[in-house]
Amino acid sequence: MPECFKSILIAKPSSLGDIVLALPALRALRMSFPEAKISWLIRPEFAELIESHPHLSEIITFDRKLLGKAWFHPGAFGALMSLIWKLRRSNFDVIFDFQGLFRTASLAWLSGSKKRFGMANAREFATIFYTHKVRQDIECIHMVDYYLKIIQAAGASDFGVEFVFPQNPSAEDSVGKLLAGHGIQDDYAVLISGSVHQDKCWPPERFAQLAEKISSQYNLSIVATGSASEACIVEKVKEKANVPIASLAGQTSLSQLVGLLKRARLVVSNDTGPGHIAAALGVPLVLMFGRVNPLRLEPYRRKHCVMAIEPDGRGITINNFDPKYDIKRITVEQVYQKVRQQLDNR
Repeated sequence: MPECFKSILIAKPSSLGDIVLALPALRALRMSFPEAKISWLIRPEFAELIESHPHLSEIITFDRKLLGKAWFHPGAFGALMSLIWKLRRSNFDVIFDFQGLFRTASLAWLSGSKKRFGMANAREFATIFYTHKVRQDIECIHMVDYYLKIIQAAGASDFGVEFVFPQNPSAEDSVGKLLAGHGIQDDYAVLISGSVHQDKCWPPERFAQLAEKISSQYNLSIVATGSASEACIVEKVKEKANVPIASLAGQTSLSQLVGLLKRARLVVSNDTGPGHIAAALGVPLVLMFGRVNPLRLEPYRRKHCVMAIEPDGRGITINNFDPKYDIKRITVEQVYQKVRQQLDNR
């Protein structure tokens, strides 16, 4: 008979897209252990995505930038000790480390929890801190399936895959007002042209050409979004396009971003966090991949949304730096044909 856990911790501080992919595991844990206290260790900049989540009991923030200074900054050392003390007082029955790095694995060990589940292929010697190491195989190439396999190894049941986001009507209302300020109502497409990693970015001039095709063929307004640091990329797209593009880069909170993407008629994105939010929301989408293996991160059971060079047959490896997989090899026409499939078949 499976153990009945009373206190559970998910350690998944970042990144945004990976946090989204872990949401089905959170739901499965809540369905499997309805009375349990479920906490999530997350970086402050991503915490808003899961605030007031119906399946979550508590958010514990992990300020990596501050805690990384713990060995030479007294304030940071004090913050680290407070975090460790918080984890120990929580008496977690089980911890699931979905990050797979030294910092999260060591915190799981320092918490005193006697059951610590993690990835068998975790990096930075993280596996030495786990009591249970779960292997990824051909049946769980996709990270959603891998996270579910890890929690099922601890006794969670299979409740299928569902992405649940917190409801935030005020954020959605504010998005409506933001769009109205640009003269946009409901018929709009969203372009996500940035990424933390430059080699995962499709060229801005191609986003601009695609924007022209979408605008002329489908009469959709074009909205471009991203982080504040990606505003310069969005401006390049705007400069090169011959149609109006409303830039919302750096102007939305995470809750507002969810509201923006939820209402979109179409999203075209690089392999980046907002693109994975769109995938989880189920909106019409074209998600572009370069070196990253699409089979690991593609919109779950929506292969028709993937645009990549030879997306199948890359095994379970994360990256392949063979030049043939370069995202710049993807043409505007290839992406536009995917767009047509999404919009014409809806």
